[in-house]
Amino acid sequence: MDTRQWMSILLFLSAGLMVVVACLSYRKRHLPVAKTMILIMLGAACYASGYAIELMSRSLSEVKLSLHIQYVGIPFVTTLWLLQIIQFTGTATRYRKQLTLALFIIPCSVFIVHLTNDWHHLLYERYVPNAAGQIPLYLTVKGPWYGLHTVYNYAVLLCGILLSVQMFLRALPMVRKQIAILLLGALAPMVLNLCFWLGVTVDLTPFGFVISGVAYMWGILRFNLLRLTPLALAKVFETIRDGIVLLDYENRVVSYNGAAETVLPELGTARRYPSLVTEVLPDRAELLARIEAAGTNDDRFPFERQHAGRTSYYHCSLSFIYDAGKVPIGKILMFSDITEMKENEARLRENARQLSELNAFKDKLFTVMAHEIRDPIALLVSLTELLGDELTAADTEHAELMRELRGQVQSTFYLVDNLLDWYRSQKGRVAFRPVGWNLQQVVRQAVTLAGTKAGMKQIQLSEQVGDQLTVVADKEMLDLILRNLLSNAIKYTDIGGEIRISAVLEGDSVIVHVSDNGSGIDEQTAEMLRMEEPFFKVKANGDDTGDTRFGLVLTREFVRIQGGSLWFDSMPGKGTTFSFTLPCTASGQREIEYIENEAAAAGKIES
Repeated sequence: MDTRQWMSILLFLSAGLMVVVACLSYRKRHLPVAKTMILIMLGAACYASGYAIELMSRSLSEVKLSLHIQYVGIPFVTTLWLLQIIQFTGTATRYRKQLTLALFIIPCSVFIVHLTNDWHHLLYERYVPNAAGQIPLYLTVKGPWYGLHTVYNYAVLLCGILLSVQMFLRALPMVRKQIAILLLGALAPMVLNLCFWLGVTVDLTPFGFVISGVAYMWGILRFNLLRLTPLALAKVFETIRDGIVLLDYENRVVSYNGAAETVLPELGTARRYPSLVTEVLPDRAELLARIEAAGTNDDRFPFERQHAGRTSYYHCSLSFIYDAGKVPIGKILMFSDITEMKENEARLRENARQLSELNAFKDKLFTVMAHEIRDPIALLVSLTELLGDELTAADTEHAELMRELRGQVQSTFYLVDNLLDWYRSQKGRVAFRPVGWNLQQVVRQAVTLAGTKAGMKQIQLSEQVGDQLTVVADKEMLDLILRNLLSNAIKYTDIGGEIRISAVLEGDSVIVHVSDNGSGIDEQTAEMLRMEEPFFKVKANGDDTGDTRFGLVLTREFVRIQGGSLWFDSMPGKGTTFSFTLPCTASGQREIEYIENEAAAAGKIES
C-alpha cells in the first residue's frame, strides 16, 4: 500500500469520526451551539473525504471534482467555528442574526467563485502537474480570491481565539475545560494549515480535523460539552440575588456577579482579572483577614456596609471549591442580604416595647377601676337597696322607679365585676380551688339570688337537679357562671316567660342546662359566639344601640378553667339553651389551689 492509499484511508476514517461527532451533537439539536457543531463536523467531513478523493485522483477532471466536494466545507468551517464561539460565550446577543449574515458573506462568495472558477480563474488561476512527486497530482496557482479567503479565515480564527481566552479567564473550572476543548478543535487544523503555507506541498489541514473530532467526542462524553454553555452559566450566575465572588487557591479574584459588586463596589474598579484580593479590596481589612485566615474549613460571619447613611447587613459564607477529588482549587465568597430581616427585627422590638408600655398602662387602668370605680358602685348598690326597701315599706309612688334604678345599678355593678374577673383570668391571677359541692344547693342559691330580678318580669324560675349530684368546682367561679347565664336568660326572656335549670350525669361529667323560652340568639351573634371572640356586640330587645358584653366571655373562660366546655343551642323566637360540663365526684371533698398560667398554655397547681 503506497502513501496515497494509506493517507486516503486515514482521511476517510477522519471523515467518519466527524460524522459520529455530528450524530452525538444531533442529540442536543435543540441547542443552537449543537446545531452549529453538526454543521462544522459535516463541513469538515466533506473537506477530509474530498481531499482523500483528490489523493486518489489520476486526472485533472477528478481533481476538480474532489475540489468541489472539499469546497462544500472549506469556506464555511472556520466561520461556523467562530459562530459557535459567539454562541458559547453569549457575545452580541441582540445583533446575532445580523452578525451571522455579515460573517457568511465572504464564505458564500468563495463557494460561488469556486463553482464558477473555470470562467474567471479568481480562485485558482491554473493547475500545474506536479513533476516532483505523486502527492499532490496537480499543483495550483492561487488567484486573488484565494488570498482574500485565507486572510479572512485567519482573522476569523484570531477573533474566535480572543473571545475564547477572555471567557476562559473568567469562567468556572468546569466551563474552562469545555472552552479548552473548543480551542483545541480549532488550533489543530490551524497549525497544520500553517505548515502548508510554510512550504509543505501536502495539505495536512484535513488531518487536523482528526484531532478536532477526537477532542470534541471526548468533550461531549466526558465534560458535557454542548450541555451547558458559559452563557447559560453566566445568566444563572448574574441572576443569583446573593453576591458571589470566586477566588482561586492563591486568593485571587477570578469572577463575581452583579450582586457582589453592589456589596463591594471596589470589584468594578479593577483593571483586569484575576487580581489579588488584597489589591482589589485594600480597605476591607476584616474581610481580608477572614479570607486569609481560612484554612481548610468553611467559615460563616456577619458583614456590614455603610452607604448613603444607611447600614446594610449581610450574612457571609466562605466555602472551598474542590476538584473531582479532595484537592481545593479555590473559594467562593457569598453575601446574603439580611438587611430587611434586621430592620424587621428592629421594628418588632420597638413594637414589643410599645406593646409592653400599653400593657403596663392597661394594668394601671384596671387597678384604678378596681379601687376607684367598683367600690363606689358597690356602695351605690347598697344605698339603692336600702332606699328601695324604705320606699316599698312606705308604699310610695316612687317605689317602682326605685326598683328599676336599683336593677340598673346592679347590672352596672355586675358588668364592672365581670370585667375585672375577666381581666384577672387573662393575667393568670385567678385562684382556682376546686372542692366537692352539692350541685342542687348551689343552683338553688343562684336561683334565689336571681329571683328578685326575674320577679320584676314575672318570669318563672325552676330547677330540676338531683340531690345526689356532686361536682368538683370552684364555688366562686360556679356562682359567677350560673349568675351570668341566669342574668342573660332573664334579660332576653319576655314578661311571663320561663327559665329552667337542669342537670344530668353523663360518664365522669355533669351536664348543666340553662334553658329559656325567650327571643333566642340571631345568626350574627351566634356566629360570633362560636368564633369565641373576646368582645362582641349583643343587642337588647328594643334597643338598637347595643352594649359590649363580657358575661358570656367570662363564663366560657371559667368553665374552661374547671375542665369543662360551654355550648349553646338556639332558635330565634323560641328560646336558647346554654349547656356546660363539670367534673363530678362520688363522695368526699378535696381542695386544690390552681393558678392559671396563660403564657405557658398550662396550669400550675398547688395543694
